[in-house]
This record gives sequence, C-alpha cells and structure tokens, in this order.
Amino acid sequence: MAIQIANPSVVAKIERLATLTGPSKTAAVGIAVEGVLGEFDEIADRTFARSQWSSILKQLHAIPDRPGAIDPLQWDDHGLPL
Repeated sequence: MAIQIANPSVVAKIERLATLTGPSKTAAVGIAVEGVLGEFDEIADRTFARSQWSSILKQLHAIPDRPGAIDPLQWDDHGLPL
C-alpha cells in the first residue's frame, strides 16, 4: 500500500533522515516507525508489570492478620531484631 505525504516539512524530515541513516526514504521511515513503536512497547511493558505488582500487593494486603500469630523474633524499641 502506497503512502503519499503532502506535508513538505515532513517530506524534508524524511529526506534528511534518509541522508543521515543511509538507506532509502522508505527504509528511513521504517526505522523511525520501529523506534517509536519500540518506545511505546517499553512503556506498555512497564505499565503491565506495574499493574501485576499492584495486583499482587492488593492480594497480600487483603490477607488478614492472625490474632494468635507469634513472632519468633524479639524486637527492640527501634524496630530492630535483638
């Protein structure tokens, strides 16, 4: 499928990118698109990982404290184990 770009400013940028990177205009556009998509994929991966951790933390916080639980460590007044 052919793409026609009517914006002269964008055409100039594509030509400059092609000159700097060496390949054809089509290859230069492909490189630029892959770079932008890669950035979006990284953001999506971080967002997905963050949501997974958030889900795990919600589940952990939902676990009620056991009233009869015994802590095997003794703690000082500063919250450090003895």
